[in-house]
Amino acid sequence: MVLDQAKNRGLSSEQDSYTNEIEEEKNSLSIDDVVSHLKYGNDEEFRLALWVLRDLIRDQVIDKELINDEDIIPILFNRLGSSKPHSRLTIIQILRILALENDENKEKMTDAVCLSVLVKSLAREADEGRETVGLLSELSGVSAVRRRIGRIQGCIVMLVAMLNGDDPAASHDAEKLLVALSGNPQNVLHMAEAGYFKPLVRCLKEGSDKTKILMATAVSRMELTDLCRASLGEDGAVESLVKMFKSGKLEPKLSALNALQNLSNLTENVHRLISSGVAVPLLQLLFSVTSVLTTLREPASAILARIAQSESILVKKDVAQQMLSLLNLSSPVIQFHLLQALNSIASHSSASKVRRKMKENCAVQLLLPFLTGSNAKIRTAALNLLFTLSKDSPEEFMEQLGESYLGNIVNIISSPESESGKAAAIGILSNLPVNSKKSTEALKKLRLLPILISLMSSGASSSATWLEESISGILIRFTVPSDKKLQLFSAELGVIPILVKFLSSESPVAKLRSATSLAQLSQNSPSPSKVQKIAMEMHASFCRHFLPSPSWLLHR
Repeated sequence: MVLDQAKNRGLSSEQDSYTNEIEEEKNSLSIDDVVSHLKYGNDEEFRLALWVLRDLIRDQVIDKELINDEDIIPILFNRLGSSKPHSRLTIIQILRILALENDENKEKMTDAVCLSVLVKSLAREADEGRETVGLLSELSGVSAVRRRIGRIQGCIVMLVAMLNGDDPAASHDAEKLLVALSGNPQNVLHMAEAGYFKPLVRCLKEGSDKTKILMATAVSRMELTDLCRASLGEDGAVESLVKMFKSGKLEPKLSALNALQNLSNLTENVHRLISSGVAVPLLQLLFSVTSVLTTLREPASAILARIAQSESILVKKDVAQQMLSLLNLSSPVIQFHLLQALNSIASHSSASKVRRKMKENCAVQLLLPFLTGSNAKIRTAALNLLFTLSKDSPEEFMEQLGESYLGNIVNIISSPESESGKAAAIGILSNLPVNSKKSTEALKKLRLLPILISLMSSGASSSATWLEESISGILIRFTVPSDKKLQLFSAELGVIPILVKFLSSESPVAKLRSATSLAQLSQNSPSPSKVQKIAMEMHASFCRHFLPSPSWLLHR
């Protein structure tokens, strides 16, 4: 410890000696020496001259005339780019002091080359960056600076990064500078691209019609993350765009709708859209027969599809019926969005009355022709809506469906349809009444069972719980104890290995349905197999824990 203390005393003595030496050198320099070292000195001489110059300026020993006559500001800028970090920091501190003294000094710093050199310092060490943004903030009162600095590549990106950084002083000056630059619409767009949206939203609220259109068009074309959408929503972009849509002419209406379509990918912005009362004018737009408004209908229908995901859409009376009436009058793009919207509305937990009214208004018959159409996206959307409608009153749904369209649905399952389309088609069939011998016979003739077994045996989507739940629901109808021939037919096709496989499903519903089917098969076997015995035990266990009786599966 004694040695350490002695060592520290030695280091402190050396430091004091070095400091005293520097002070002596500083005091020995005349103003002419300082100017000479600034112009021609090596790194150490230049560094020493900077320290002296900073002290002389602070003490007001050097007057304005000398700064001008000796071209001090151009000299400092000339050496800024090639200096070492400690010297760069001192240069920027000196320039900042000079900028605060008078506007004439500021004017000498507005050259595009000088500004470019300064901007490079924004991305350097924290102290240097802080001093630089402070200097640029002081210079931003000069119109030439505002005009030139926004054009320097990377400048706005660095300013936004500093705005969001941990240094309060740098963040404050960065914000001040960004506000000064936001008078130029192109700068505002660069800020938005860097993730700073307040100036853009301010333009949407207060800008000219031309500026509003420019900003809305930019929002519609941006690749936005959910974080960016949230930021725009929180800053008030949704309300401004809705106002623009409601009151504007064709061009602002279109740019506003396209921007809202991009923002509506975020749930929070959907709530803002609904609160702003945009649903009614969107529907009115879709019903409009004015040819000029045709281009507005596609983004309007896309926004409605997003709004429909919120259950609050149900407060809009008869909105589903209005959308249904538009289906056959619309283009394929609009049809797709309307089908998505209708499915979202019908899927809400409190929408049972809406689903019933849709079926009463012939929704099923209206949707069935889409199953034979060539547009795969529309076909899938129609299947998804039919699946949602099939969950209530299966007998009534079966009557509306008709046997002729069963073949179309079975064909979709065996065709190279999308996974979502297959899921909906299988789901529709699983929701048909199990105790309907007529539908079971029709499905048998359509060779549904071999198709499902092949689908599962191939391993396609085998891990999807939706597939296991739906298929296990269909297999119950092919294993009913009352029809021994049907059971034998099912067993010979290979249904038992599929059912056993479902016993390991992650879905309790698929497990229960499969155990029930295996138990049903075992009832007509004089000597049940080991697998069937296990199935019977699992079936009994499931029923004890989940259901009062297995009849639930037959009347679900």
